[in-house]
Amino acid sequence: MGFGVAGVLLAVYRLLRGPDAPNRAVALDVLTLITMPLLVALALLEHRGIYLDVALVYAVLGFLGVVSLARYFERGI
Repeated sequence: MGFGVAGVLLAVYRLLRGPDAPNRAVALDVLTLITMPLLVALALLEHRGIYLDVALVYAVLGFLGVVSLARYFERGI
């Protein structure tokens, strides 16, 4: 549990104080990757399958967002 909290704190620090936009994009992706297992754990604890659907949609949107940012940074499109 301590490593998860440390990861969130480091990612938030990089998101707020990152030297450039690509570092901030990676920090946002890390926060997405940390949030998804939390949603899955919540689904298991609450016995609600809808949270699994939310985690799946969140994962797809996070992936598409990172791909969009990567294309923007690469080509300026």
